[in-house]
Amino acid sequence: MARRRRHEEEHENHERWLVSYADFITLLFAFFVVMYSLSSINEGKYRVLSDSIVQAFRSLNINESGQQIILPPVAVAPVVRPQPPAPSQLEESAEAVRRQTAQQMRSMAEDIRRVLAPLTRSGQVSVSEGAFGISIEINASLLFAPGEAMLSTPAVEALRAVAQVLAATPFPITVEGHTDNLPISTYRFPSNWELSAVRASTVTRLFIDSGVAPDRLTAAGYADQRPVADNATDEGRGRNRRVAILIESRNAEPAPTGPAIIPPNDPIRSILPPAETATPPADGQ
Repeated sequence: MARRRRHEEEHENHERWLVSYADFITLLFAFFVVMYSLSSINEGKYRVLSDSIVQAFRSLNINESGQQIILPPVAVAPVVRPQPPAPSQLEESAEAVRRQTAQQMRSMAEDIRRVLAPLTRSGQVSVSEGAFGISIEINASLLFAPGEAMLSTPAVEALRAVAQVLAATPFPITVEGHTDNLPISTYRFPSNWELSAVRASTVTRLFIDSGVAPDRLTAAGYADQRPVADNATDEGRGRNRRVAILIESRNAEPAPTGPAIIPPNDPIRSILPPAETATPPADGQ
């Protein structure tokens, strides 16, 4: 009998974990119930707060006696958009710019002639004005030894004086090197192309060292391809060996005031779209 009772007690002890499991489930259920309750309370608080804010905004124009307060309108300044300039004003402005540019070019040409006066009198330098700016032509014999690209001392002084005049102006400058048609073949200059290009670059570098902005300068070598005299004579070849300095006017041509009229018999009409081939109006229209 004692063995039977001991066996039953041991069997009952194996099932006592159910009590702990049931307690755990009960606590877990209570935890979720509490969490749900808290979320419902917060949602209610948020709804109350929202209703209060809406009511406050609705009652902003109601005074304590219940009468509606009419708020004065807020004055808003009208937006003023600037009017575009009239065509006549644009033409007047462009004409004023052209007159100012022409005056600057004339003044600059006079200053260049003044600093190069001894050389212009001897015929080694010429200064001329045209529709596109100022052209300065300097005989290469004044600047370089034959077949060389190193400036002589008198040439450096003369070019520095020109650079001082050019440095104070905004116009673009092109320095061109030219030669005669006699061939050259040395270690430094295999042909007249190299010689003319290096001579132009030498003058350009001197201008930069003298204060002229580099973005205004262009150096170009043309060899013997742009002669101004006959290469068959010594005198002509001497004139062709030169350095030309071109100060370009930015307003050489007036701006167009209207669409260009293409004549009916112009061959360009064959490649233009229909919108570009408007015929000029007939007489009397």
